[in-house]
Amino acid sequence: MRAAYAATINPDDPLAGLAVGEQPEPAVPDGWTTVEVRASSVNHHDLWSLRGVGLRPEQLPMILGCDAAGVDQDGNEVVVHAVIGEPVDGDETLDPRRSLLSERYPGTMAERVAVPRRNLVPKPAALSFTDAACLPTAWLTAYRMLTTRGQVTADSAVLVQGAGGGVATAAVLLAGALGARVYATSRDPGKRERIAALGAIPVEPGARLPERVDVVIETVGAATLDHSVNSAKPGGRIVVAGATSGSAATVDLRRIFFLQRQLLGTTMGTRAELEALVALVTDRGIRPVIDSIHGFTEVRGAFARLASGAAFGKVVIDHSR
Repeated sequence: MRAAYAATINPDDPLAGLAVGEQPEPAVPDGWTTVEVRASSVNHHDLWSLRGVGLRPEQLPMILGCDAAGVDQDGNEVVVHAVIGEPVDGDETLDPRRSLLSERYPGTMAERVAVPRRNLVPKPAALSFTDAACLPTAWLTAYRMLTTRGQVTADSAVLVQGAGGGVATAAVLLAGALGARVYATSRDPGKRERIAALGAIPVEPGARLPERVDVVIETVGAATLDHSVNSAKPGGRIVVAGATSGSAATVDLRRIFFLQRQLLGTTMGTRAELEALVALVTDRGIRPVIDSIHGFTEVRGAFARLASGAAFGKVVIDHSR
């Protein structure tokens, strides 16, 4: 079957290891099923895999991709939950042996992907395959950051760092849908204008906010963490789900314990949270911000677009093209 996969690992030039070609059909263990993939989307996780983070040379070739929407073996339209693990107290992200599709098992950038049956979430007819393919990684991460970890309410103030990427644009839209006041930073004036059009108050990186916020959505890391801590109110929550600018950040702990701020880590989300996200997006008429849609023959261009840093929103692959 046709697939996009990591053929080699190159820490300095990740796109050098990307290949598109024939790969074997996925194995289907007991309790698993296959999905005909209609759309997938590209995440920074895919670029990290090509750099060798979380993927060893002996695992190659590995089909890339965490996100997918498609049709299951019974003809049902579904969204694929990418976390493979056993729930711990109802939360599979706490399973120490958990993995994502494309880490231990082949990913979604193929004609078909095999997943546990419990990982399938019904796709509403109102949601297109390309929109649905944006939800399982970036949008689910943002949803969990805001709700389960951030506990955002209708009177909350939220700061989203580095708005423009998939998680950040999702956080802006979802926080607004939850009734919060939303501030968002970006180094790019053009992206700040686009963030304002989504309903957020744009601010320059490091700028003082009109108020200290209840929740900070932090995926940038070293470049913004100090500003995130300073921007949180006493008792506020800084929710961290990434470090695109580097993970070796320093924190003045006095500003954590004296003001009782909470520094919270999170990763991905549960199947139940994905189901709740799909319902929220459908009920509120929210649709993901899509930067660009590429045909499967244009996979390399899709990866290059994400790697460039110029994308605003999700980069999607339409498997029918």
